[in-house]
Amino acid sequence: MKPLFLLLALALPVFATTISVVPIHEPLSMHGTDVDEGITETGEALQATVAARPMALTGAFPEALIEAIRTPHKFPTNNPNYKVEEVNLLVLCNIGITAETKEDGLHVVLNVSQLAVPEGVDLTARQVLKLALVAIRKTLDDYQHPQTEPLQVQVAIEGVSDDTASLKDLEMTYKLGSE
Repeated sequence: MKPLFLLLALALPVFATTISVVPIHEPLSMHGTDVDEGITETGEALQATVAARPMALTGAFPEALIEAIRTPHKFPTNNPNYKVEEVNLLVLCNIGITAETKEDGLHVVLNVSQLAVPEGVDLTARQVLKLALVAIRKTLDDYQHPQTEPLQVQVAIEGVSDDTASLKDLEMTYKLGSE
């Protein structure tokens, strides 16, 4: 019996997963609060910000980092009158985000086909996307800092309609790290 058990145990695949705690920067709405962020990274005074929170992630990096930018987020509070259930602007505005590493670098896609800025969020679609671009860049900056090879990044805006076609001018390409 023991040899059969040992043989079965050796035949079973062993799965190991690495879980890393990493900072993820998110574009966050501050609707329902009494403050504006002041002048943000986008150069505007908005009732929104880009902030980091630690997350325990597994999967392919940096792709998993980018996709984690669009995770639900509820601000913890000690005020029973604060009832806002969601503050992540990508979730609130129904903007998708995907990432894929290809031979020429990391390709990030922001999908705006279902884009809708909800009532109560005092931002334009362009402002939301600019905040998302800042969140992507900051998340990748943190990831790239200890890396030895530079990272080429391409950000595309997909799913535009006649009403949102002007958002395509926010697409960008940049390189992080030095050679």
